[in-house]
Amino acid sequence: MRDRYDELERETTLLGRYLMPHRRFSGSEERLERSAYTLLTRINAQGPMSIGELSDALGLDVSTLNRQTAAMTKAGYVERVPDPEGGLARKFRLTEVGADRLESDRHANMAGLRRVLVDWTDGDVDTFAALLRRFNTDIERLDGRPWPRD
Repeated sequence: MRDRYDELERETTLLGRYLMPHRRFSGSEERLERSAYTLLTRINAQGPMSIGELSDALGLDVSTLNRQTAAMTKAGYVERVPDPEGGLARKFRLTEVGADRLESDRHANMAGLRRVLVDWTDGDVDTFAALLRRFNTDIERLDGRPWPRD
């Protein structure tokens, strides 16, 4: 008898491989690396964040985040600023260039999704989005790292 989670495991593995569909279905324009996209998205959703806050939020070690934020700072996507709430740690916030780049990549991702889901009904897209949100929020609940949502 086949385990009901067998197909789910395989499909979630493939989903991870197929993420960011603009890379597969759009032109050759260079896009953000997945790690930069994730960091910029989190800072955009939450506001300025310190290395420690990013580490707590994403479950990544500080040395990894130091490398990633250094590269994003060099590219002009983020800048270090004093804590807007008066804390001692400096925080990273999106620059105008970073916000524009993130928005451009988001639009490319959505265009890729539209291309993949062109034959889906609006109801199917809404149901899929709702189930993915439920799946992700259950993971976040178990992991203790909720993602800020509207």
